[in-house]
Amino acid sequence: MLVTTTVDVRNTPPPQRHPLIMRTWEALQPGEAFELVNDHDPKPLYYQFKFEQEGKFSWEYLQQGPEVWRVQIGKTA
Repeated sequence: MLVTTTVDVRNTPPPQRHPLIMRTWEALQPGEAFELVNDHDPKPLYYQFKFEQEGKFSWEYLQQGPEVWRVQIGKTA
């Protein structure tokens, strides 16, 4: 996967985080990815992707806390 951007949501108000992340993912081309930086495990976001985009995304933890969580999220289809 080609990482095209980094989205650091640590200073983004919580209600704006998921919409920002989903807009970023939707703008990707298949084979591209972005790196998400967060202050907690974004597991609820993973479940949202799994429900809404099953088979179309990849999810790889790059760093798992305790203060910073980094996840590479890609578009596979």
